[in-house]
Amino acid sequence: MQPVISTAALPSPALLVFPERISENIRLMIRMAGGPGRLMPHVKTHKMAPVVRMQLDQGIRRFKCATLAEARMLAETGAPDILLAYQLNAPMAQAFVELQQQYPASRFASLADNTASARLMNDLHAPLGTKARLYIDIDDGMRRTGITSDKAAPLWRELQALPNVEAAGLHVYDGHIRAVDIEERTRQCDEAFAAVEQLAADIHPPEIIAGGTPTFPIHARRAEITLSPGTCLLWDEGYGTGLPDQPFVVAAQLLTRVISKPQEGHVTLDLGHKAVSAENPITRRVFFPALKHYEVISQSEEHLVVKTPEADTLQVGDVLYGTPWHVCPTVALYNEALVIENGSNTGTWAIARGRLL
Repeated sequence: MQPVISTAALPSPALLVFPERISENIRLMIRMAGGPGRLMPHVKTHKMAPVVRMQLDQGIRRFKCATLAEARMLAETGAPDILLAYQLNAPMAQAFVELQQQYPASRFASLADNTASARLMNDLHAPLGTKARLYIDIDDGMRRTGITSDKAAPLWRELQALPNVEAAGLHVYDGHIRAVDIEERTRQCDEAFAAVEQLAADIHPPEIIAGGTPTFPIHARRAEITLSPGTCLLWDEGYGTGLPDQPFVVAAQLLTRVISKPQEGHVTLDLGHKAVSAENPITRRVFFPALKHYEVISQSEEHLVVKTPEADTLQVGDVLYGTPWHVCPTVALYNEALVIENGSNTGTWAIARGRLL
């Protein structure tokens, strides 16, 4: 990755994005899928309209998101097909229906895993004379949301019977399957998906949307499956370490500065909890490629203390670049990203943060 030629005018901490590397990841994603028509990439990682436009330019027409803010960003960018991969409760369900009315050129859908949620969407669409497109959220082992395949057929029939619902298909997210070894990951994925295939043989859904980034290459072998990777667009240290079979490249980094040298062999950076995702252990939050040996000692809201034998070579004000372990929640900490092209900052990209419209 080409470093930034001049950082004097750049704030820190800052999120940097590299469009050429994002384009490289998009091209690889399309090749792995076998074409853009099989893809419904998740935008929750980047939340940026220019990244959506880059995908539109390469033939991708369908997108998945997790929040109303992301759904609006997609609609404003001109995405033709938008799945809000979440089961909505009032008043967010009402806001989602209103968003659909504001952007009639886009086709919208959401999830349901129970009758009451499906009826809520049905009733909101009834006065408008429109239909809610709903995918049944299938739980194939993650135990987070959804209904197990063996219990889904009755719900499918109920969706088909609701006058203002279009039963669009099945949605299967298997984020719990992330074995480092691709053969073991494949075995676990195939085993979990077998019940979904049996369900599909029984009810014949119009579409099955399956997987995230870890199982992307596995589901890509199933010719009729719509694929929804997301993190691969920016990549991060967690997946770079955990998914060695996938050759995506890091397309986002953090710019941070030394703000103090509190004791010998230590430096403090302006990279606290509010600048890099802190849900993982302190050893798995951010990685510094330029430091050969270091240990992250502590982190607070605005500070990150690093112990390193290279501390003597660093001065207050010096810049370091960090790769987040988990890029998705890290991006969500920033209002905008600094765009880096040919080693220079060429502008900013807004980030669709928040959950409201």
